[in-house]
Amino acid sequence: MAANTMVRSFLQVAATEEVAPPLRVVQIEGLVILKIIKHCKEFSPALVTGQLLGLDVGSVLEVTNCFPFPIREEDEEIEADGANYQLEMMRCLREVNVDNNTVGWYQSAVCFKHRYQSTLLGSFQTVELIETFMNYQENIRRCVCIIYDPLKSNQGVLALKALKLSDSFMELYRSNNFTGEKLREKNLSWVDIFEEIPIKVSNSALISAFMTELEADTPVIQCDYDRLQLSTSPFLERNMEFLIECMDDLSMEQQKFQYYYRNVSRQQAQQQAWLQKRRTENMARKAAGEEPLPEEDPSNPIFKPLPEPSRLDSFLITNQISNYCNQINGVAGQSFSRLYLTKALHEN
Repeated sequence: MAANTMVRSFLQVAATEEVAPPLRVVQIEGLVILKIIKHCKEFSPALVTGQLLGLDVGSVLEVTNCFPFPIREEDEEIEADGANYQLEMMRCLREVNVDNNTVGWYQSAVCFKHRYQSTLLGSFQTVELIETFMNYQENIRRCVCIIYDPLKSNQGVLALKALKLSDSFMELYRSNNFTGEKLREKNLSWVDIFEEIPIKVSNSALISAFMTELEADTPVIQCDYDRLQLSTSPFLERNMEFLIECMDDLSMEQQKFQYYYRNVSRQQAQQQAWLQKRRTENMARKAAGEEPLPEEDPSNPIFKPLPEPSRLDSFLITNQISNYCNQINGVAGQSFSRLYLTKALHEN
């Protein structure tokens, strides 16, 4: 009886593990955030990445530790060396009794090579990011990518966000079918590619007590002074430049689709002309008592369907445009608030 109870309980646990609750929050320890900030700022404006370690507990993904990846040149064998480095680091962490379960990775968002070989500020919606997510998903049930933007953080705001791919997009990406018909069938748009997970910063009671002891007598800190800086033109100008560049890229993608639809219309006109000619010929053959010819000829090139361009690139560019617009909107709104505050102080 006890054995049956143990078997049933094991099966119940296995069933509950298969139907896991959706990810609601990413809980990061303060020390992990400091490590990420230090790594990204030391090598800014280069793109840096690192591994996130922690635990997957219900609807909460706990990030308790991290370590950086070394920066290598492009001509080195990155994959083999990177895998060996990760395994060695995780073995060392396991020996000192530290969480060594991979829950994702982090990266900076300052400098990134776009597919048109242009450097974009804060650009992370790329095919490379999606492919990395898919590689992680093969071995990890749930993982996230922490994006940190040092330039935006210099404006007095901690620019940190946790991203994951939506389940519907991953299913579509595995099939590698991003045609308009398939996207309409799945009801998938550009906003459904990435999901932003709320971040919760947690510290142990000992660290909280230690931070309380370190607090200065004055409640004003350097971050508060950074928020009062009136000069935001360099950051705003870069966002405007990259926004214009993304608009040009989106226009190029639209030209591809216009060219495709023109070819489809031309092919349909050729098909109608061929069918009309074949029907006229069949009427003459019937009048002569001969067998009619088939109205479809698969060997004819005008009946071969034209490949539709993938809409993935246009979706990613639209995501980047939305990101730049949000940054411009946020910076402009804060600038107006500071200008009105400064004006009121001058009047007083």
